Amino acid sequence: MSRPVPRLLRPLGVRPVAWLWGGLSLSAVGDQLFAVALGWIAVDVLGPRAGYLGALQATTVLAVALLAGQGVDRLAPLRAMLAADLGRAGVLLGLMAWWMATGSPSAAGLALAVVSLAVGQAVFQPALQAVLPRLVGDRALLPAANALFDGTDRSARLLGPGLLALLAGVLPAVHFLTLDALSFLASAGAILLIRARVAEDQAPRASGVREGAFGGIRRGIRALRGHRLLGYVLASAAPLNGSWFAVFFLLLPLLLQALPGMGIAEYGLLIAAYGAANLASNIVCGSLEMPARPAGRMFGSSMLVGAGMAGFALLGAVPEAWRLPAMLAVAAISGTAGPLKDIPVAVLRQTALTPGDIPAATRAMLAANSTGVLVAMLAMPGLAAVLPVEALVLGCGAVAFGVGAEGWVRLGRG
Repeated sequence: MSRPVPRLLRPLGVRPVAWLWGGLSLSAVGDQLFAVALGWIAVDVLGPRAGYLGALQATTVLAVALLAGQGVDRLAPLRAMLAADLGRAGVLLGLMAWWMATGSPSAAGLALAVVSLAVGQAVFQPALQAVLPRLVGDRALLPAANALFDGTDRSARLLGPGLLALLAGVLPAVHFLTLDALSFLASAGAILLIRARVAEDQAPRASGVREGAFGGIRRGIRALRGHRLLGYVLASAAPLNGSWFAVFFLLLPLLLQALPGMGIAEYGLLIAAYGAANLASNIVCGSLEMPARPAGRMFGSSMLVGAGMAGFALLGAVPEAWRLPAMLAVAAISGTAGPLKDIPVAVLRQTALTPGDIPAATRAMLAANSTGVLVAMLAMPGLAAVLPVEALVLGCGAVAFGVGAEGWVRLGRG
C-alpha cells in the first residue's frame, strides 16, 4: 500500500504548480545569495550610507506599486511574471559585464542592481498571488500551496547565505550577479512551460471601469480594510517591515563588522540560521489546516520576531568564544516567526477577497512594506551617526514586538 502524500506536498501533484515552484526555488536561492552579498559589499563601499540603497529599493517598489498597477493588471499574470524574470536577468547580466570591464563595483552599479530587482519583485509578486489559486484549483490546498511558495524564499535564506559562506573565498563577487541572473532565467523557463500547458492565461478584472493612476492601489487598500485582520496587517506593515529590514540588511552588518572575528562568512551563517528556522517553521505551518481563528498565531509571530531582533543587541556582551553560537541561536528564534503570520495572511487574501482585487491588495501590502523600509533606511544612516548600533537594533526589536502586542490585545480572538 502506498503512503499518503503529506498535505504540504499535495499541490506539487499539479504539474504547472510543480514547474512554477521548481523555477522559483532556483531564482529565490540566487536572489538571496546576491542580496546578502550586495548588503555586505554595499556596507563595505558606502558604510552607513548603504542604508540609502535600501531606501532606493523601497522607493522603487513603492513607485511601481502605486503607479504601474493599472498597466501591469492588463497583462495576463504569467506574462507579467515572465517579463519580470527576463528583465531582471538581462539587467544583472549587463551589470556583470560592466563590472568585469571596470574591475570594481560602484555606487551607481549597486543602485542599478537594486532598482532592477525591486521592479521585478513589484511586478512578479502580485501576479503570482493572482495566478496561484487558479493553478492549484482545489481551495483546500491553498494553505499548503502558499507554504510551498513562501518556503522558496525561506529555504533560500538558508541555501543562499550558506552558499555565500562556501563561495566567498573562491568566487569573485561579480559572479554573484551571474548566478542570480541564471536563476531568473531558470524561473522564466518554468513559466514558459506553464504557458504552453495552461490554455487560459487571462488577468482577473475587478470591474470594467477604467481606473486612474492610483485607482488600483486605493481599491486594494479598501479591500484589505474591509477585512478585520487584513486591515490591521496593512496598517502595521510599515513599522514591522521597516524595523525588520533595517536590522537584517544594515544594522547587523554594521554590528558584526565592529566585533572581532566576524566577517561576511559569519553574516552569511547568521542569515542561513534564520533561513533554516524559517524553513522548518514553514514546513510545520504548511502541513496544518488554516486555523479558524488565526489572529493569535499571527500576532504572536510579530512578538517573537521582535524579541529575537532585540536579542542581537546583546551580542557584544557575550564572550567571544560563545558569540557565534549565540548569534545563530538568536537568528533561529527570529526565523521561526515568519510563517506563523505570512501563510494565514496569504490564504485570507486569496479567499476573503474577490479574485480581481487580489493583485491590487498584494500591491497595497507591497506599498506599505516599502514605505516602512523607505522611512527606516532614510533614517538609519543619520541615527547611526549619533546612537550606538546596539540601541538601534534594540529599538527596532521593540517596534516589532509592540506591533504584535497591540494586535494581540485588539484582535487576538479574531
